[in-house]
Amino acid sequence: MENKLFVSIIFFLSFCVYDSYGQTKYPYLFESTTQNEISNKMSNQYMPVMGVWVWGKTELLPDGYKEWIDKASMHSPYNLLIPFLRFSDKEVVDNVIHDQIKSAADYAVKKNLALVADLDIRSARRSFKNKYPEELQEMLRLKEVILLKKDSIEVVVPSLDLNDHYTGGSITHHISLSGSLLRIYSYCSTANGIEPESLKDITKQCKLVSSTKDSVIVRIPSCKTNGKGQNNACVMVSFSHLYPDIFAPHLMEYQQAIIKKYADVRLAGVCKDEWGFPPYYPRFYKQGFYDFWFSKYRAQAYSIKTGGRDLLTDCLLMAKGINGKESERQMAVNCYMEMSRERNSALENDFYNTVKDVFGPNAVVAVHSTWWPYPDRCEFNKNGLDWWSAKRDWAQTDELAPFAVRTALCKKWGSPVWYNMYYKEDLATQVWSSALAGGRINYLPFQSLFNTDILQAESRIRLLNYISKSPLDCPVAVIFGHACAMNWAGPYYEDVGMEIVDSLWHEGYYVDLIPTSEIENGSLCVNSDGSISYGCQRYKAVVLYHPEFEKKSTAEFFTMAGKGNTALFRIGYWTKDFYGTSIDSDDLFPKSMIDLSDSKNAFMEITELLKERDVPVQTPATGVLDNSYFKLRDFNHTSCSPPTTGFCRLIDGTVIQIAGTNNIGGDTIKSDFMVYGNNVSINAIGVAAVRLDQEGKLQALAAGGLKYLKAGKYEINLDKRVDLALWIDSKGELQGIIQSDNEAIIPKELLKITSNWNFLNLPVLPKK
Repeated sequence: MENKLFVSIIFFLSFCVYDSYGQTKYPYLFESTTQNEISNKMSNQYMPVMGVWVWGKTELLPDGYKEWIDKASMHSPYNLLIPFLRFSDKEVVDNVIHDQIKSAADYAVKKNLALVADLDIRSARRSFKNKYPEELQEMLRLKEVILLKKDSIEVVVPSLDLNDHYTGGSITHHISLSGSLLRIYSYCSTANGIEPESLKDITKQCKLVSSTKDSVIVRIPSCKTNGKGQNNACVMVSFSHLYPDIFAPHLMEYQQAIIKKYADVRLAGVCKDEWGFPPYYPRFYKQGFYDFWFSKYRAQAYSIKTGGRDLLTDCLLMAKGINGKESERQMAVNCYMEMSRERNSALENDFYNTVKDVFGPNAVVAVHSTWWPYPDRCEFNKNGLDWWSAKRDWAQTDELAPFAVRTALCKKWGSPVWYNMYYKEDLATQVWSSALAGGRINYLPFQSLFNTDILQAESRIRLLNYISKSPLDCPVAVIFGHACAMNWAGPYYEDVGMEIVDSLWHEGYYVDLIPTSEIENGSLCVNSDGSISYGCQRYKAVVLYHPEFEKKSTAEFFTMAGKGNTALFRIGYWTKDFYGTSIDSDDLFPKSMIDLSDSKNAFMEITELLKERDVPVQTPATGVLDNSYFKLRDFNHTSCSPPTTGFCRLIDGTVIQIAGTNNIGGDTIKSDFMVYGNNVSINAIGVAAVRLDQEGKLQALAAGGLKYLKAGKYEINLDKRVDLALWIDSKGELQGIIQSDNEAIIPKELLKITSNWNFLNLPVLPKK
């Protein structure tokens, strides 16, 4: 029985050039093939299929890389493979790794594949330590204890064993190398924080019992009553870890040197994955310590940023709070966290620019800046939540990152699709759900496509890459207060507005999630007509979410947008600026901005507005991203995800239908829908995408197993199903690709449309 879903497409005027969202080319390295030669790979003119190749001892053997390159070349649609180069006894600065990657890259080029090597400095931690032993990352650990009136007490502060995906297997963790006592304070603690008159530095009165890489032990003498409340002491200990200091003066220089070492290698690019401070997991927050990323270089930078304040002193203020200094504490947290974001963003962007300088302007910079795949305290501590400012050409995330983040990153980086690295049991669900939201999977490991069903699904989905020129249309943006979300001394810690985001996605109104820092850096724009845009996405409605601690630039931005076409809403008050100074927000916002009490009220107001403006819904995101398959320890977040069957719409008006619920390789599609008032009827498998102009003229088509299409004056009725894509090329002519398992004959029905057809071979699975 035919499924009929009528999708009304409203024409969204864009003052951007859509070519800016075009297919970012990556280096064409191949000598033995041409762009028009029949192959199972798409050319570098279109968004690639990517997978991660985890190297081990086998790949380091003579010709040890050849077997997997051969398989990926013959039996998969991959364009780019990302070798993860992480070894227990070797580093990327070693000649043996350089030479093996060089040989592998040369061999891959012959096989119509390109490598994007992982040359991160974390895979050269020991060499960095040997050259710059004083520039290692420190963790400052604060331990509060109750002082005794008659007896001394002994306090043990242990180091943490820090590990992540750069320290798997037998690779040395980001271990502590040494510990040192920095300071000990005594004070009287009340419900309102430390009583300021009671605060004393008692370091010289205490005894350092021992100091090793594993722990620091101190003895604190007895203490007489000192004011009202509980008598406490805070021991401040620093541990240096096998990890480069994020604020190290030679960090950029050393990272640049690593990349330049590989300048003679035929790489399509280089990757940097989950960059930031060492990992800090939820369980660490429960161990009774206050921990800060610290170093003398960070302390110097903090002093400059804050006009001479002492970071060590302010760490106690940030941890415990001092009575009467609430605003000062909030200011300190804002500055400390902003430093994390700004420094990590600068390192990411220097990495990006160096890759471009060494390997050319089209070189690929992979992979994602997301680590803990949700915007909470773990990610704040990792990188200052720099997801929107860590420069990439293509939007890239991983695991359970919220869909609203993925779509927003497309707008930021001018990326027609986003990539999400994934590797769990529900891969088939993620493949189709991602496609319905304008995304693709970055397969980890790349051998995931040596599965008949997944390979068939990806082969059909990649047809969309030929015609995807713009990202998913999201008519709403939630712009959350970046400083407020990360300030544990403020009123809305860890709240970036996911409740309103999820409720709108669940209704079929897709939302981009963006921090206010994107206002300050100029990425969010107010257009000449007053509407708000992010890249080429123009918003019908924008929610400013929890603006507490915002800067003047945020008020100026929304004042400019106050008379525009974007409806403005606000949730949360604004009583203090970034530096904790009290402000009167009555005149900071335009009168047209609607003040809402909470997310539920915002949902009703926004959906009513979108309906009044005839903004069409897309398929409701009724799926759920949670920990069912991912099994990340202590990960308890959920967010909405699209189902595996439905419709979506790109900014340029392309309507995409996805069907992969019953069969992993794709379900049969028989549907009617509307594009610019023109009826489209289609019979296909898995994927069906159509773009028409306002006169009903066909601009682009992509379909898996196409049997029938009626769109405007075009009608295709094929005897046998065909995987194909059709689009208007740079010359203004229709160009097409036919995907098949052998060199096929072009059906006469297709020759009636154009004679400009090429072939794309289907990969064949390797024999077991």
